[in-house]
Amino acid sequence: MTSEGKQTPTDTDQDAAAAAAQSRAAADTALLEAFGGVRGMVDTTVPGLVFVLLYTIKRDIHLAAIAALALTLLLAVARLVRKETLKHAFSGVFGVAFGAVFAMMSGDAKNFYLPGMLYTLGLAIAYVLSAIFRFPLIGVLLGPMLKENLSWRTRNPGRFRAYTKATWAWGLILLAKSAILFPLYWWGDATQLGWVKVALGIPPFLLCVYLTWIFLAKAPPPIDVIAEMEAEEQAERERERTARAQVETS
Repeated sequence: MTSEGKQTPTDTDQDAAAAAAQSRAAADTALLEAFGGVRGMVDTTVPGLVFVLLYTIKRDIHLAAIAALALTLLLAVARLVRKETLKHAFSGVFGVAFGAVFAMMSGDAKNFYLPGMLYTLGLAIAYVLSAIFRFPLIGVLLGPMLKENLSWRTRNPGRFRAYTKATWAWGLILLAKSAILFPLYWWGDATQLGWVKVALGIPPFLLCVYLTWIFLAKAPPPIDVIAEMEAEEQAERERERTARAQVETS
């Protein structure tokens, strides 16, 4: 600070750098939270691993399906005890439950994986279509978490491009994953499909998250529309107080 109480250019640069660093940190946290983080990967991968492992050893669809479902419920309870978010756990529970019921009713172990495969394919198509129609889903998902809502669509073209690239990355990678799994579902056996699906659980996810992080790291910081609205409300209150004061003194 100078003797007149004004910020020097160095102070301003430091404040801008600190704000940018804070924005990047918030974006990284939001990115991990949005897609479940490490716990989300565990919750979605381990039950499938248990199913294919037990089925490979015992060749018992009911035993493998019940064990996978029980583990999924146990993971959800563990999240509940730790007071963690259950949104990713619930998706895992429902996915495994549908797969377990479908496999036991059909008598085909491959059907344990079919609901998850259909979900992945549907998600891939949604990502691609949203990118084509210039409403990228990654931006829709992360925007509210970064307090920018949909401001990136009209006020921040750099982030719009970054969100579009990230959405294309998710869509194409998930389509590639589906292109590997569905032929195995149609022409392979349950054991082959199970092990390949487990192997394709975490690596594509990490690649998608990494590419999203790269694209956003190179993009302009988000516009905090929440802070803007709060500032506008504060300014409006100040104007009202000033108007009342002028009326009282007149």
